Formats: sequence, C-alpha cells, structure tokens
Amino acid sequence: MVRACRTAVHLAAIETATLLRRNGREKEYHPRQVVSREILTLLLFFLAVIPTLVFPQYKLPETTGEYPVASVLYTYTDKNRIEEYAKKVENRKVTVEFWYPVNAEGIYPLVLFSHGALGIQSSNLSLYRELASHGYVVVSIAHPYQSFWTSGEDGQITFLNLDYLKEIQQEDAKTDKLQSYAYYQKWMNIRTGDINFVIDTVVKNAKGGSGGVYSLVDTEKIGVMGHSLGGSAALCLGRQRSDVNAVIALESPLLCDIEGVEKGEFVITDQIYPVPVLNVYSDATWNHLSEWTQYGANYALLSGTQTTAFNVHINGAGHFSLTNLPLSSPSLAWVLEGEKPTRNSEECLKIIDKVVLKFYDAYLKNQGEFSNYGDY
Repeated sequence: MVRACRTAVHLAAIETATLLRRNGREKEYHPRQVVSREILTLLLFFLAVIPTLVFPQYKLPETTGEYPVASVLYTYTDKNRIEEYAKKVENRKVTVEFWYPVNAEGIYPLVLFSHGALGIQSSNLSLYRELASHGYVVVSIAHPYQSFWTSGEDGQITFLNLDYLKEIQQEDAKTDKLQSYAYYQKWMNIRTGDINFVIDTVVKNAKGGSGGVYSLVDTEKIGVMGHSLGGSAALCLGRQRSDVNAVIALESPLLCDIEGVEKGEFVITDQIYPVPVLNVYSDATWNHLSEWTQYGANYALLSGTQTTAFNVHINGAGHFSLTNLPLSSPSLAWVLEGEKPTRNSEECLKIIDKVVLKFYDAYLKNQGEFSNYGDY
C-alpha cells in the first residue's frame, strides 16, 4: 500500500499542463487555467473519495528477465552545489534508488531515470524492475523540491517547493516564450546538475571498488531516460556527455535544443543529435508535434532522416499511461487525463518495457538491431 500511495502521488506531476495540451480538445492552450483546474479537482477528489478507492491494492506486472531484482536507497550530497530551494544555506542532496539483478556475475549497463516535473522516483517502477531483471543496473533520481515529495536515506522527507510550483503555473510557451525559455534553462540546469552528479558519483564508486551495487556497473555503457520534464533532462545529457551511449524520452520536448527566442519564436538548434535516441509518445502529443513550438526539435527528429533517431506512438494511451499511475490509481489517472485512456494500462506498460529493452539491448549491449517501430 505504501508503494501504491507513493506511486500515486505522482498524480502531482501536473507537468501535463506545463508542457502538453490536452489531446487537442482545447483550441487555446492556457496552462495556468489547466493547472488551477487540476489542482482544484485533485483537492475535491481527495476530500470526496475514500482513500482506499483512490489507492487500491495493485500488483506490478511480473518481470520477464532471468534475474531476481533487489533495490537499495542512497542519498548523495553534492558539495559543489548550493541548494537554491532551501531557506538556509546548504549543499544539495539527491536521493537515488537502485534496482539491480540479484545473483548476477559480471558488470551491466547503467541506466538513469529522471521523473516528471512533480513526480516521484518510483513513477516507473515496473520499467526499472523489468530492465534490472534483464541485466541492467537502474538508478532512479528523486529531484528534491521538484518532486511532490522525496524521502531520503535517513527517512527525512522533502516536499515540493511552492516557488517551483508557481513557475510551473506561470509557464506558457504560447503567450510568453521569453519567460518559458528562462524557466526551461533554470529547470534543465537543476535537473542535469542532478543527473551529472549522480553519474559521476556512481562511476567514481564503481571504479573505486566500493563494492555492493557499484560492483555491477559497467561504466562504459550508460543510458539515460525520463518521463516528461525528466525526459527533457535526459535528452540534454545526450548532448552534454560523451559517455552517454543512448537516451530515451517518454513524451518530452527537447528543451535543451531551444537556443533562444527571436521575433517571438523559439530558435531551435540544427545540430544533429549525437547519440541514438528513442522518443515515446501517447495520444496527448502525437498529433501536435508540428504545432507546439516547444516540440520543434522533436518534430525535426520525427520528420528527419537521422538513422539513430526513433519514434514510437502508443495508440489509446494518455500522458500518464507512460508511468505506473494508471496501474496504481486508475481513478486519479482518469481525472488527470480528463478521460479514460482506451489502452489498458498494463498492456501499455508492457509495450514500453518491450521497446525500451529492445532499444537498450541494441545500443548498450550490442544485441540485435532496433528499427523504428512506429505505431502500437
């Protein structure tokens, strides 16, 4: 039940209103109105519905790999960064959770995951477990103050920063691109700072013989992925680090490919994306990539000829269908989506597991090839 509640708290990932428009049903895009409506809806929903109905017991899909899976939690302190969200001066602390193969011999690719704008580190738990069962070491990062809540290694809980929430409410790429660009830079700087710090820490411990889960890490094979805003950060890492071998984004704009604003429009880089990349979309964005300006680089990858840029569209899925939320709390997922997705949540998660595993097997393990799967 605790895991179910934590995963369901991912409902606060109101990033749907930050970066996405509701399945094209609205002719005008008004993020602040959408956010306010969703927050009010959630409050009323919590007051009106019995918690056991909101957070029902559920079972994660069975893993299909050969290895049993275990997990371990650590909190790292970045002595090179000051926590800008805290009221007192302190270094930024980042909590991570590892999922790894048990009774495994040798070393395995490292995959880092970044959650959505206000998500939690277990937002895609079924995917972490599936990858680990097939011989991957998965690290999910809890971004403090940008997560609904973060529970550290010592049990201390850090909640969402209200100034950050206000930024999300105010961001509107249609009416004020300069302000949106400033927010994108700020958010990406924090997110990529966390991911870079975690990669450096894990690699240092692995090479330094720290033992434990670090002894399983192949530091030459690194993948990064994320959902929504977390996927945007993952996409940044593909351009920032030469040791990142492959990137996956679950419905995320390439925010780091926006270089500025000129004449009221985003300026998008024309530099080829340097590593293999897989973008996974739901119905929430698929038919709008050409019109939503923050997705300009995504549309260029979709319509371009780059042979290592792949795109998958899952028919009948919503933005949150790309996470465990519809599995852990179907009612909340339907409220946030505005309607019930037509695709079964477990079926959707199995599709994601399949394409993600196939992609990473091809580019992190050199096992087989990955083709542009297209629609599912």
